[in-house]
Parts: sequence; structure tokens; C-alpha cells
Amino acid sequence: MPLEIVRNDITKMKVDAVVNAANTALKRGGGVCGAIFEAAGAEVLQAACDEIGGCPSGQAVITDAFKLPAKYIIHTPGPIWQGGSNKEAELLKASYENSLKLAIKHQCESIAFPLISSGIYGYPKEEALQIAVSTIGSFLLNYDILVYLVVFDKKSFGLSKQLFASIHQYIDEHYVEEAEICYSRDRNEELFHMEPLHEAKSIEQDYYKIEEQVQKQRSLIDLVNQLDESFSERLFRLIDEKGMTDAETYHRANIDRRLFSKIRNGVDYTPKKKTAIAFAIALKLNLDETIDLLAAAGYTLSHSSKFDVIVKYFIEEGNYNIHEMNEALFAFEQPLLGA
Repeated sequence: MPLEIVRNDITKMKVDAVVNAANTALKRGGGVCGAIFEAAGAEVLQAACDEIGGCPSGQAVITDAFKLPAKYIIHTPGPIWQGGSNKEAELLKASYENSLKLAIKHQCESIAFPLISSGIYGYPKEEALQIAVSTIGSFLLNYDILVYLVVFDKKSFGLSKQLFASIHQYIDEHYVEEAEICYSRDRNEELFHMEPLHEAKSIEQDYYKIEEQVQKQRSLIDLVNQLDESFSERLFRLIDEKGMTDAETYHRANIDRRLFSKIRNGVDYTPKKKTAIAFAIALKLNLDETIDLLAAAGYTLSHSSKFDVIVKYFIEEGNYNIHEMNEALFAFEQPLLGA
């Protein structure tokens, strides 16, 4: 299942498990931890945590969620930032991995994470985001669970300044406002006007006009019967040519397994544009191949869409990490890839 970056209050997420950025003593703290305790019921949640006793940094424990709209709260103390030389990255990665493993153990199908350690623990947001996305992304290559990375506001989001600047420059160079195309009504009528048969000057003209219309109908039937591959047919041919498995494909495309099955079983299935692009990224198609795959679903890439321009930027850079693409799309307030 996919990773989605959302802007929301984590205490309102309707998921199987919510992750609390805890402290090692499992006591009510500030920030995300304080908000989760408050929303779940501080007294009952503290009593449940006291029964456990504590949790080392990088490890994870689980309690009921009490008043939250979730089944469980997974508590994981992330590392306190001390300059980066005290295994902070290793511990932060472990916090995500151990939380995910605990969720799988308890048969959770969905989980919501905050950006662990990026608040009062001082972990630089850009690096914290990078570790979160890469760790969750790697986990999802082998497990089916819907993961939300929840940021409370745009200031909490740490997209690389260098990447942001590069994409911004690329948009400035390639993005154009969509021009209004106006067709002359008179010109349309001139192009599509057909003289009524009863006004033809002779029976011979009538005959040839009827024959011409019959030929056009036959040509249309021939065209319909000679349609190119459907999107599904082209997609699965490409998967075979790339030597990829179904599971590898939908994981790398950030696509839900059930949606993938629907596409697999429906030769005429037409996906959303962001889903079609996600498959192109999973298959590491170049720009021309991506456009061909999109055309099979009735789409194209346009210079008048910031979403399209950002996608083209990543393809031209040879960066096919869909989660990094979604970081950028989120930062520019565009739809995310996958489903």
C-alpha cells in the first residue's frame, strides 16, 4: 500500500495506529506527544504507559488508543539531535522501522506518523523528512500497509532548499500559462458544413455524395477495429519487458494492491492521470515512453500544468524515487502520485 504525505492534525487521523513521538519515560510531554495524550485521555493513557514502564530511543511499544479515532497508539522515542555524531540517524531510522514492524504484528492496515524528533528534539526537518520517507519507502517494498506522514502545517515540512530552488527554476523556465483557444464559429461551420443532398445539382452528384459518406463510415469502423493497445495491455506488456513482478511494480508505483488487481483484471480500465504517471515512474520510463503510456489512457504532459512540469523535471533528472517526487509535489501543493 502507498505512502501519503498529508497536512492534518494527527489526533484526528482515522487509522489503525497513530504513532506518538514519545519520550523514553513514556510520560506526557509537549508537542505531538502532549496533543496525543490530551486527545486520547491523559489519565488512562498515562496509566497504560506506566504499566509498560519506559522505552529506549529507537524502540517502540504499543497501547490502546482510548478516545482517539484509532485502534492503537505506537509510542517511539526518537533521538535528541546532538549534532549528528551520536547515531541520531540510525536511531531515527529504527524508530520508524520498529513502529512499522509493531503495526504489522498487530495486523494494522493503516498507520499515521508525525515527523519524529523534528520538534522539541531539534532534529533538522530536512534530514528528518529524508530519513522518514526513505525508511518508510523501503519498508513498503515488502509489506502492504497504508502509511500517512502527517505534517501539521507547511512550516513543518522540510523539503531540501536546493531541490526546491532547482524545481522552482525549472518551473519558471518551462511553465506557461494556458492560453485560451477560441475557434471562430463561422470557420467551424465552414469546415463542418455539408450541403444537403436535395440541393445537389444532379443525381450523379447525389450518388457520389452517398458513396463518400459510406466510405467515411467504413473508414471509421476500420479505425475503431485497429485501435492501439489499451492502457492495461500496454502497462502489463511493459512490466513483462522490464522483467518486473506485479508486487514490485505496485509497490514502486505507490499503488494500493487492490487497485492494481482491478487494473490487472480490466483490459479497458482507465486510471487517473496521477496513477498512470506513477506506473511510468515505477517502470523508469523516459519522457517519450511516459508520454506514450499516458496517451494509452487519454492523457499527456503539458507545459501549462505545474504538476506535469514537476514530473518532467524528475524524469529528465533520472530521479525515479516516487516518494521524493511526492515530497516535491506536496511542497508545491500539487496532487501526489499513486493511489
